[in-house]
Amino acid sequence: MYDAVAFEKLNVPAAVICTEPFISSGKAMLEIVNLPEYPMAIVPHPIGSLNKSELREMAMKIAPEIIRILTD
Repeated sequence: MYDAVAFEKLNVPAAVICTEPFISSGKAMLEIVNLPEYPMAIVPHPIGSLNKSELREMAMKIAPEIIRILTD
């Protein structure tokens, strides 16, 4: 989260990908840095147990959201 905010402050587009259980924590961090409306792409949890094919499938599903975040 903080890395994305740091990049944005340098005018480098960034996208945050967050798993569902960490949405509240992510929003709290964004409040702390005074960016409560910063977008997050949300994916199901957990991702650590997914194989390469499953990760690729998830990435393809979320790609349009990442593109939207990076280009808005």
